Amino acid sequence: MDRLAEYFEKNEDGSVLCCLCPAECHLKQDQVGICGCRYNKNGDLYTNNYGELVTLAVDPIEKKPLYHFHPTKNILSTGANGCNFACDNCQNWTISQEKVRTIFVSPEKLVETAIHHDSFGVAFTYTEPMIWFEYIYDSALLLKEAGLKVVLVSNGYINPKPLQKILKYIDAINVDLKGIKDEFYKKVCKGKLQPVLDNLKTIHNSTTHMEITNLLIPGKNDSDEDIGKLVNFTRN
Repeated sequence: MDRLAEYFEKNEDGSVLCCLCPAECHLKQDQVGICGCRYNKNGDLYTNNYGELVTLAVDPIEKKPLYHFHPTKNILSTGANGCNFACDNCQNWTISQEKVRTIFVSPEKLVETAIHHDSFGVAFTYTEPMIWFEYIYDSALLLKEAGLKVVLVSNGYINPKPLQKILKYIDAINVDLKGIKDEFYKKVCKGKLQPVLDNLKTIHNSTTHMEITNLLIPGKNDSDEDIGKLVNFTRN
């Protein structure tokens, strides 16, 4: 479902600047951002993935992975088609990097489905949830009204303003800190490290429960230096 997106700037030449994440794509008419879902339509930024789900399943919360947030419970999990990274090692590349068939589920229906499956909340996962900003925000408001939890599994690549807006409605988040060197992020993820580090500090200082995942890739981010820097950052 297409919908006017949030966080963008309009330019006099008809182009738009997407301000949702640090990629800040500059898009001409009909051009689509790196996430594959935000595009320029007549000088405005639209998203083509509102409510469009690639999958819907009930998973153990530990699969997110979250090990210190309602352990042993199951949670309704869903995801969007696309991502604002292009990681060489993505295990879900068939839904994050390729266009696939989706089904529309409204925020209201999503809440109903969670209740029907006796889930304590909804996890937005599998691909990058932040590119689904408008849908997650609308769904989060309804989930909180219903007394359900909102969980994100994210790469943490979002700009400060949208993060602050949505964070107050997020109960738990797992952030995948993919490495501790900017060159690794540029080469392997096609992104930047510093915004992720800044966001981790912001989340840490909020009321949202946070856990961090780090996938070690032999020869890429697993040196003693890398691991030492990562441990020191998370410890501090």
